[in-house]
Amino acid sequence: MKNILFFSMLSVALLFACTPKTGSKASGSNKTSVPVSSGKAPVIPIPTGDVRKQAPAPGAAPKIQIGKAETFKLDNGLTVIVVENHKLPKVSFQVFVDNDPVLEKDAAGYLEMLGNTLGAGTKIRSKTQINQEIDFIGATLNTSPNGVSGSCLKKHSDKFLTILADVLLNPVFPQEELDKAKVRAESNLAQQKDDANAIADQVASVLRFGKDHPYGEITNETSLAKVTLEQIKAHYKTYFKPNISYFVVTGDITKDQAEKYARQYFGRWAKGDVPKHHYGVPRPPEKTQLDFVHKPGAVQSVLNITYPVDLQPGTADVIAARIANTVLGGYFNSRVNANLREGHGWTYGARSALTPDELVGSFSGTASVRNAVTDSSIIEFLKEMRRIGTEKVGKEELQVVKNVIAGQFSQRLEEPGTVANFALTTARFGLPADYYERYLEVLQNVSPEEVQAMAKKYINPDHAHIVVVGNREEVADRLKQFSPTGKINFYDAFANPVNISNVPLPAGMTAEKVLQDFLNAIGGTAKIAAIKDLQTEANMQMRGPSFGIKTWQKGGNKLAVEMSMNTQVMNKQVYSDGKGAQVAMGQTAPLEGEQLGDAKEQAMFVKEAGYVSGGYKLQLKAIEDVNGANAYVIEVERPDGKKSTEYYDMKTSLKVREMRTGQGADGKPSTQTVEMSDYKPIGGVLFPYQTTVSGVFPVPFKVIIVSAKVNEGIDDAIFN
Repeated sequence: MKNILFFSMLSVALLFACTPKTGSKASGSNKTSVPVSSGKAPVIPIPTGDVRKQAPAPGAAPKIQIGKAETFKLDNGLTVIVVENHKLPKVSFQVFVDNDPVLEKDAAGYLEMLGNTLGAGTKIRSKTQINQEIDFIGATLNTSPNGVSGSCLKKHSDKFLTILADVLLNPVFPQEELDKAKVRAESNLAQQKDDANAIADQVASVLRFGKDHPYGEITNETSLAKVTLEQIKAHYKTYFKPNISYFVVTGDITKDQAEKYARQYFGRWAKGDVPKHHYGVPRPPEKTQLDFVHKPGAVQSVLNITYPVDLQPGTADVIAARIANTVLGGYFNSRVNANLREGHGWTYGARSALTPDELVGSFSGTASVRNAVTDSSIIEFLKEMRRIGTEKVGKEELQVVKNVIAGQFSQRLEEPGTVANFALTTARFGLPADYYERYLEVLQNVSPEEVQAMAKKYINPDHAHIVVVGNREEVADRLKQFSPTGKINFYDAFANPVNISNVPLPAGMTAEKVLQDFLNAIGGTAKIAAIKDLQTEANMQMRGPSFGIKTWQKGGNKLAVEMSMNTQVMNKQVYSDGKGAQVAMGQTAPLEGEQLGDAKEQAMFVKEAGYVSGGYKLQLKAIEDVNGANAYVIEVERPDGKKSTEYYDMKTSLKVREMRTGQGADGKPSTQTVEMSDYKPIGGVLFPYQTTVSGVFPVPFKVIIVSAKVNEGIDDAIFN
């Protein structure tokens, strides 16, 4: 079945059309923009001479002077934190609602929707009015499931807080804004389905924490559809209380001014009882598990070695454990990156993260590697994880890592909001008042023995989930060695278990017979041969601008495709009797090589009808599940050597998917997937009226035919 679009055509046209504008605001952000701290960044000793031939000198731990935070409470229980910084005439404000994590259950996603709609209108201001008033004073305002934040010039503080307090205390959560937020979320979910890294992160979180834990819940289309305004409003009414909240003020302001603002704008905020939640503590698996997500056609595997850890913020282990993880995989010259990237050239980057958390922390070791070295990469990653717990870190390597962490800490002190975030973290988790002032001193005093002890305690290669997202046919069998039982657990992109039924191919079934069944199912070769010319119009649906696509075909060897935006033609491709060209952005270029082969193929009304006579090589590979139904898998090789993998539903015989390796919008190779559905007759032949294309751009898009004409005559001039 012909594809509606040329992937190369899309790459050119959409690359220009979809370039994001600078200065756009991200909705639902948790970030707070605040001035630079008044503390002095520590000075790290700089070695002299040839730095390549000597280890960094340890030096004395620098003394840090962090801006002092003043803390007090209002009568309603609101905790106010003030950090003065008079370098710039700006003030940042944040209200953080510190409720326990909650289970969203079958409506997972409603907290994200709360954050997206909190600033969408109040009892006296519409969303448009809020945005206009914020823009007028040059301020920023962000909302999240845990409150609001933003910044403004000092002289606009009263005006800004009037708006911020209105957004926080008087939201109306308009239904139309929830509907829009759901559409955006659905688009993100569609993107995640085709993003191997997103799939690996998502599946890892579920396996690490479990679906009955707030950290293990994930949003899917079904749960998103169940999100209602009633749930959002109920959560807001239950948890948005001052007695569990913090009002953080940073910048060109005094404690007295901040207290005045706190009482004026939040003093009448009514306190109330807030539910407390307790969850079971997730545990790592007793034995290592190999967990696999099949991504058809993938040319590389995404690895995530992960498990939960009992590591809370501010505890005695945190700093030494951070050193252990940094040695392993926490910076560019870490052991796993030096091994997998620099030593073997298997990946662009390998990393690890050891994250403390008040409920349950986590460890993750990640990399993306070629299919052929997936098993070897896991072997080396696990080897490095074991080595750091069995061998003491050398003093020189340890000092390098300490300097890296000290430098990262120093950089944070130059970032807006760091001191305020330190103060908020100190208050939330009950840390010692001088925890951050003594951070570098404690860091420099960590010994090799302590690092090894932390590695033994928190880096556990023998009690981990090894999550792999990749091509099952090329990779899975070689990974059984990492499972003590030899079993591989298969999951879909949302961490639902998948039963791999190794359905044998029916006796006598061939690729040619599958194709013949397909041609019969869509109407038969006689009806296909009766088509002399075909015109279609389609709409392409994706985030951003909408596009129109017009296609003309004639005689099975002529093709023209026009892509337009707002009736303006942006790109055109033509093909006629072995020659073709593309016109884009006023430039004309001939189609050559693979692109010319694509055009020749798509000029056919039904390209599959020409596979056998056209010298294509066909091989029936297997039976696989596609969207819950078994499908024949055929490898197709064109005469010019280009390969694709095609899937034909066993019940309907219709083609439901095609995959091939192509070039994405960023110029890098990518696996491009076209899903076909909604077959309807055109001239007595069934064509897919809807195709979903993934892998060309970060976001999948749909192409839907809106009109079709057959055998009405097409002027040959259109193919010039």
